[in-house]
Amino acid sequence: MTISTDLFDLTGQVALLTGASKGMGRCMAAALAEHGSKVVVSSRKLDQCQLVVDEINEACGEERAIAVACNIGYKDQLQALVDETRSRLGPIDTLVANAGVNPFYGSMSDIPDEAFDKILASNVRSNHWLCQMVLPDMLEKGRGSIMITSSTGAFSGSETLGTYSISKVADIALIRNLALEWGPRGVRANAICPGLIRTDFAKALWDNPEAAARVSEQTPLRRFGEPEDFKGIVVFLASDASAYVTGQALTVCGGTHMYR
Repeated sequence: MTISTDLFDLTGQVALLTGASKGMGRCMAAALAEHGSKVVVSSRKLDQCQLVVDEINEACGEERAIAVACNIGYKDQLQALVDETRSRLGPIDTLVANAGVNPFYGSMSDIPDEAFDKILASNVRSNHWLCQMVLPDMLEKGRGSIMITSSTGAFSGSETLGTYSISKVADIALIRNLALEWGPRGVRANAICPGLIRTDFAKALWDNPEAAARVSEQTPLRRFGEPEDFKGIVVFLASDASAYVTGQALTVCGGTHMYR
């Protein structure tokens, strides 16, 4: 008797990732490539993307990844990203919308209109655009997996990250609507909600003694999250292992939000 072990096999698939030049995005891109997918590594800076691509291709022993620069705030750049992905690698099976911004840290009473607009535009509207752009490929295949990086900040208010939290609640709402609308056509959509992860993006939140003490006292796993902790969940959501999982906000938080 032969037992199949290809439940997590992504061979022949194409994955597009934004915000993939460092941190969680970098690790997720590597994980998808390691399991057989061809991947597009995208962020604003092409040179940083190329460094990740070189690492992936060296590890995989073939040209499994390519680099494409894109600023998610511009619709024409997003469309160019999708078009280049199709022309170089083929139709898109997996979208990981990981890029996000937070240009303001402080009370919502003090946030400038420009910062408020940028957070909502980059963290929500750009994801909406990108999902619409990749949809035709997935509908034609009758399958596809969309992931948007949200945050455990979506589950509560914040005295310093209020608008960012609002954008992440909106991302979960976007995922639920995508799952509802496109589920009948075989397309799945899920949100990934990181807790406190040791990345450059969240450095202000973890790089201080108070944060370290709080983690050691209040996190069930007693540690910060690391970018590598996202390799497993992205492969799970991209693969047939999660064939009946859609519309979910999956927390990766060491147990801090186990009741959400």
